[in-house]
Amino acid sequence: MQAAEVIYGGLESYRHMCRFQSGFFFRHPLMEQFDYYWRVEPDVKFTCDIDYDPFKVMREKDLKYGFAISLHEYENTIPTLWETTKQFMAKYPQHIIPANDSESLMSWVTNDGGNTYNLCHFWSNFEIASLAFLRSQAYLDYFNYLDKAGGFFYERWGDAPVHSIAAALMLKKSEVHFFYDMGYFHNPFKNCPSEPGWLAAEKCSCDPADSMDDNWWSCTPEFLKLVGKQKTDFVITERY
Repeated sequence: MQAAEVIYGGLESYRHMCRFQSGFFFRHPLMEQFDYYWRVEPDVKFTCDIDYDPFKVMREKDLKYGFAISLHEYENTIPTLWETTKQFMAKYPQHIIPANDSESLMSWVTNDGGNTYNLCHFWSNFEIASLAFLRSQAYLDYFNYLDKAGGFFYERWGDAPVHSIAAALMLKKSEVHFFYDMGYFHNPFKNCPSEPGWLAAEKCSCDPADSMDDNWWSCTPEFLKLVGKQKTDFVITERY
């Protein structure tokens, strides 16, 4: 993969990190006391005032997964991930929300009824999610199936598509939240709310023109269309 110039293709350490984030961090003894987690990486920036408690939002709204940026994965990092996922779905249909269910998110990750993966994923360097979801039998069965297939090392499967595919297959539309109102930057992409009043009131210190939301590489427009909402529908108006 290094010879093919796959991003991080030559790094064993990166593979260990992706595998750890996919299947082990939530099992660490220090995490046992918690119900939710917020992944925060070095050098990221939050460019809007956060005047509510996102963990309380997750609990009160019964949310399982929250994201700020979504985009397409590099296909050459995951050549067999979807085929392996289809094998998992065939073996464990009880873990999958049927594609014809009105609450299913499956069509966010596949454009042809499950035959192929469209590469959409939530960028996992920002995620606020339920640890109960990752500890669930459904998710653990999925991770263990992927782990036995070996793609974390033989290929370069990332935790972002793994988390995202699991969420799209196992969670309801109503359980996934777009944290549109936070403002977030992780090089090279950003999410910046396009609310003029917020900028005028200095609630946000970013330029909406640079936001990833409407970029051709983003999958957020498809997510919004699928769940039948506008960006502003995700603004948290109650104080938690």
